[in-house]
Amino acid sequence: MTRRKSKRRKSKNEHVLTKPIISLIVFSVLVMLFNQMQINDVSEKLFAPFSISSGSVDLADLDLSQLKSTGHTLAAVFPVEDILSADDAMAIFFPTGTPDYGESLGVSYDDPVGSLSVLAKMLSGLQAEVQKSNPDAYDRYVNLASNPYGVSCEFCCGIGPIGADKNGNSKCGCQHNPALLSLTLYLTAYTDYNDGEILREVMRWKTLFFPKNMIELGMTVAGGDTSALDNLPGMVGGC
Repeated sequence: MTRRKSKRRKSKNEHVLTKPIISLIVFSVLVMLFNQMQINDVSEKLFAPFSISSGSVDLADLDLSQLKSTGHTLAAVFPVEDILSADDAMAIFFPTGTPDYGESLGVSYDDPVGSLSVLAKMLSGLQAEVQKSNPDAYDRYVNLASNPYGVSCEFCCGIGPIGADKNGNSKCGCQHNPALLSLTLYLTAYTDYNDGEILREVMRWKTLFFPKNMIELGMTVAGGDTSALDNLPGMVGGC
């Protein structure tokens, strides 16, 4: 009796996995694999690192006469139309690594405090050197620094967007102002940078020195929401 029941159970189990059921299982597996591939593809698109160009503006024919403030300069030397969020603004304005002139000056974007000290200390000697050896470059520097293009420490000392007088002397004794003036003077005298490229470099370093203010200004120029900027430091380095 027991043996007959066992045979009947075995026979019944053999008929459970019929061809339609097997086909349904295979189809279900394929659907699951397809769905997983779709999920992976979407995840890659959502969580892939977002990058944006920080130098896609043609600066060869920049009209300096149109620049009346630091905000005007930001709009002229950076693709502010690409800014949709604070992350976009930071990706555009914040530089990293070492610029091509960094080794000569001993500065790096990745060390804003140390670079600030280096640049601030070199202004007096650099002025004397360039005035004597390359007066045309010095005049060009004075034009960039004594007009409202943003070559200044305006966010820590309230001097506005003009950092130098008509002789090229710093209008403020803090570290940030002479540092930006030194950078401007060096780039006019010892590189092939045009005026627009120099101002872009100044804006990059100014962002490193005044992160919150510069990102907020960039967001304002782009018409974005500045409420997400509270965690950025207001100033880097001593005044």
